[in-house]
Amino acid sequence: MTTRDDADRREYYRIDDRIALQISPLDPAQAEADGVLQDSSTLFNLLSELHLADFESQHLLRQISESDRNLASYLKVINKRIDLLAQVLAQSLLHDIGQPRAVSLSEDGIHFTNPQALVVGSHLALKMVLMPQALGLLLRAEVLYCNPSADQQFEIGTHFEALTDAQRQLLARHILHKQARQRREALEGEQPTCAIQLQEQP
Repeated sequence: MTTRDDADRREYYRIDDRIALQISPLDPAQAEADGVLQDSSTLFNLLSELHLADFESQHLLRQISESDRNLASYLKVINKRIDLLAQVLAQSLLHDIGQPRAVSLSEDGIHFTNPQALVVGSHLALKMVLMPQALGLLLRAEVLYCNPSADQQFEIGTHFEALTDAQRQLLARHILHKQARQRREALEGEQPTCAIQLQEQP
């Protein structure tokens, strides 16, 4: 059966990932309201703002790199230190949201398994922490399908709604970085085999 998720797979690159994910239903008034969702967790909001500020300052760092490489190198070190602090903060946040779980993620939506069924067409608030950069995102989503699977679980497919440009860009950057890591790991896994084959040649 062709679903909207099948079409999305042709339009957006999708990765298998492990992220912390908290699912909350939106009532009709929240679903119809415009604007970015707000979270009650100060720590989660702090992580979100850190990454948003980093995203918004990237063009400034590029301009600085063209005129003062030493200053740009120093600012990159500062960014790295902030990223390390964010990762420590994220470990505390995982106790509230839950440990990372397997998902399939794209810029357009997310697929995951859930112990409870979700109503197709209903609207959700998805609170996510993407690792290892500890990126916190709170996104609106619509449930596209809910199919029973093994172990009394349900396969849930969702479509992100009303993404801001910054949210979409942050998602895209995470997906590209994850894709690059997976390719590097695949190449590293192939290298020992190649070495053995070379040694066996007369």
